[in-house]
Amino acid sequence: MSDNSYKINRTISDKEIVEQLGSYIRHQRMLQDKSQATLSKEAGVSRSTLSLLERGEPGSLLTLIQVLRALGRLSALESFEVYHQKSPLYLA
Repeated sequence: MSDNSYKINRTISDKEIVEQLGSYIRHQRMLQDKSQATLSKEAGVSRSTLSLLERGEPGSLLTLIQVLRALGRLSALESFEVYHQKSPLYLA
C-alpha cells in the first residue's frame, strides 16, 4: 500500500486485500498508541495472532472482529449491514 490509502477495488488480489486489512489494523493500533501486547490482550487473542493479522497473513473472521471491537472500529464493517426491504415485485 504505497499511497497510504485503504481503498479496496476489484482489480487487486485477495492477498492484497488481506494485506490492506492488516495495514488498517496496524495503523489504527498505532493511532491509539497501543502496543501489540496491549491490543491483543484487549481483543482476547495472542500477540502472535495479532502480528500475523497486521502482516496480512490469512486469519479468521472472528479474530478480525475481536480486534476491530477492541480498537473501537466495528464501524468499519457497516457496509456489510443488511437492510430488509420488500422487493418491487412483491409490492406489485
